[in-house]
Amino acid sequence: MSIQKGDPIPKARIFELDAQGAPHAVSAAERFGGKRIVLFAVPGAFTRTCSQIHLPSFVQQADAIKAKGVDEIVCLAVNDVNVLAAWAREHGATGKISMVSDGLAEFTRAIGLDQDLSERGLGVRSKRYAMIIEDGKVSDIQVEPPGACDISKGEAVLQRLGS
Repeated sequence: MSIQKGDPIPKARIFELDAQGAPHAVSAAERFGGKRIVLFAVPGAFTRTCSQIHLPSFVQQADAIKAKGVDEIVCLAVNDVNVLAAWAREHGATGKISMVSDGLAEFTRAIGLDQDLSERGLGVRSKRYAMIIEDGKVSDIQVEPPGACDISKGEAVLQRLGS
């Protein structure tokens, strides 16, 4: 069963780059606690829909989303942190969106949103979704059906944040 509204964020490890550019692990529960966060997950950095629609929608809406009282916008993918950093640079996301690696798929499996894309050569990846986290608990989550990118893109999240 996948994570639901009201559920706490698990303590699974996720990875980020530190100030020196080295990867370091952190607990997702700690990383997403005490803040209002919009977390969106993509099946893979540099993949077609993720690069053409999903990430750009959050880059375009970042200021408006943060103006709704969001402390941080976070993108998560089952890719390594260096790939995510390069992807952020290529799409102008640096400084607007925090990139978090779930390279071992620990977080993605812990919340029940993993999918096996081995037939496409990608292995275990995250489903596409957007989640609003308030003080370490899910306040909203929208998981896309396969092949879609509508309810989890920046504009849709902005609408759900309301006025």
